[in-house]
Amino acid sequence: MTLTRHASPEYAQVSLDPPLAEALTLALAETGHDRGVTAVRPMADTGLAHHHVWLARDGDDWVARLPKQSQMDLLPRENLAYQAACFARAAEGGHAPALHGVLPPSAALPRGGLLVEAVHGRPARLPEDLPAIAEALATLHDLPLPAPSARAPLLAPAAPWRAMHDEVATQAEHLDQAGLSPEVITTLREELATLPARLGEDEAPRLISFDAHPGNFLIRDDGRAVLVDLEKCRYSLPGFDLAHASLYTSTTWDPLSHAVLELPELADFHRRWMARTGLRSVDTLLACRRAMWLWSLTWCAKWRARQVLARDPRARGEDWSAELSEAALIAHVRDRVDHYLSLDTLDHVRREFDALAHVLQKDT
Repeated sequence: MTLTRHASPEYAQVSLDPPLAEALTLALAETGHDRGVTAVRPMADTGLAHHHVWLARDGDDWVARLPKQSQMDLLPRENLAYQAACFARAAEGGHAPALHGVLPPSAALPRGGLLVEAVHGRPARLPEDLPAIAEALATLHDLPLPAPSARAPLLAPAAPWRAMHDEVATQAEHLDQAGLSPEVITTLREELATLPARLGEDEAPRLISFDAHPGNFLIRDDGRAVLVDLEKCRYSLPGFDLAHASLYTSTTWDPLSHAVLELPELADFHRRWMARTGLRSVDTLLACRRAMWLWSLTWCAKWRARQVLARDPRARGEDWSAELSEAALIAHVRDRVDHYLSLDTLDHVRREFDALAHVLQKDT
């Protein structure tokens, strides 16, 4: 649930913390990636997991992704290896930035960095860009599935639904520390209890983004959607991506792609993806949609509980401390988290689930 954008730097011009700028410049020189770089342009602080820096070059521009933390709770080198695999594999589908290099961790840059293709494009506009997003996700999900032994370092659980069920349950352990009302906690626990332990019809895993909310897409001039944040890819159920791209808690997360989708728009999005992939298990898609919603809500509870903690001075693993991001970003995240964990919003999404299920099940 992080905000990330690789858009052209005209969307936001900011200053980079001087020590971080110096560390990046040194890392580029030490790895030989400074050749051809003509300008270093910091980008707005829009993500809880990375700083982003636009590198203008004689050839194609790059973006430096400098981790603030690891959402996968990995140590710095393992985190970079995981993200590098995400970009390298997803780029094969043509709707993700290419990977150009890795900046290893150092004393000055303790979490290192990734160098990826800079995408010249605009933020997604909904609902008009939903067909392009459906195409981008379908292309990702259609990539050939590697042999089990070749899927590392990406997560590749033998039972994807069970793994998601367990991840949601682990995040739900933060509910009692999140400062929520008893009514909200009761409602969330009721919803969590509806998740089945297993699916009746479990589809084969595919490469998925697991962070496909609309704010993570940019639209090129030719109308193609590009998914620019690939930190959490895994081999799992594609329904999780479809949900994350169209849930209310996703389409209203990023201010530049903010939209409340109507039922016909949601139904058309799902139909387009199903027609493109040939995957038509509506019951599985609906189960994944509810699980992704509960994953997002329990993440919100975890963030509320952990953003008050001090940052880890040793820069290890996962770290949701508000100290790592600018005040404006933290205020935005807090606003969204509080909204999604309100009874009115919970009721709104519940009604949307019922309506979408009715429409899609009529199609089959």
